[in-house]
Amino acid sequence: MSTRISKLVMVLAFALYASLVAFNNLTDYNSNFTLVAHVLMMDTTFPGNEGLWRAIHSPAIHHTVYGLIIGTEIMIAALSWLGGLRLYRSIQDPAAFNQAKGLAILGLTLGFLLWFTGFMTIGGEWFLMWQSETANGQQAAFRLVMIIAVILIYLTQADDKQQI
Repeated sequence: MSTRISKLVMVLAFALYASLVAFNNLTDYNSNFTLVAHVLMMDTTFPGNEGLWRAIHSPAIHHTVYGLIIGTEIMIAALSWLGGLRLYRSIQDPAAFNQAKGLAILGLTLGFLLWFTGFMTIGGEWFLMWQSETANGQQAAFRLVMIIAVILIYLTQADDKQQI
């Protein structure tokens, strides 16, 4: 049972984290919007690099991309909270607990997609965020990807009555 409790706590901790990220992006919109705009404009990358043709200078697209990021963060939080609730409701029964993991797995997977594919792959490599000293969220994204991966690996391990 303690293994199931630890899995539940990890999912809920991630749900809280995702909720606070979304909350901060909504209540302090301009702080991270500025980062997103700089990444898309590529104006803090190495001067004269050959990838600058990829830059997007439209404020409407900047706001749209940031809105998609925030919307995704809200979905991550909601799926993680709902997944945690389902896990909590079936904490006593290992078989039911195994079947209840779906929403939590979806929330964590969506988080992996946002921070790995969105930030590290698209932001980091397509928009060359790695070249920027001021608009580079790759290290933070990497930390999240690793946390998510560990939780996903642990959560997806089958639970049975013999677990401590």
